Amino acid sequence: MAWIFLIVAGGLEVVWAFFMKQSEGFTRPVPAAITIVTMIASFTLLSLSMRSLPLGTAYMIWTGIGAVGAFLVGVLVLGEQANAMRIGAALLIVSGLVLMKLAPQG
Repeated sequence: MAWIFLIVAGGLEVVWAFFMKQSEGFTRPVPAAITIVTMIASFTLLSLSMRSLPLGTAYMIWTGIGAVGAFLVGVLVLGEQANAMRIGAALLIVSGLVLMKLAPQG
């Protein structure tokens, strides 16, 4: 269950990052409210996953999902640049996440 909490928490991190951008510095109330609610939900699920997952693993997976997810949303939804170096950097993050998941958790 901890891994499910962690993956959902990472997905919510992408959501709050997107809506933080849409809030234009918290000047737009609806996107700002969505940011705060999804941020609280993301942190709550992260903390629940940390009950059984090591801190380093949980935090790295959470931030990695958020970073790569925000990159993809930026490129696919917001029209941000996707060049070979940025894609390579995202792939390196994903590689690190896979290695962290495969590593012994003891």
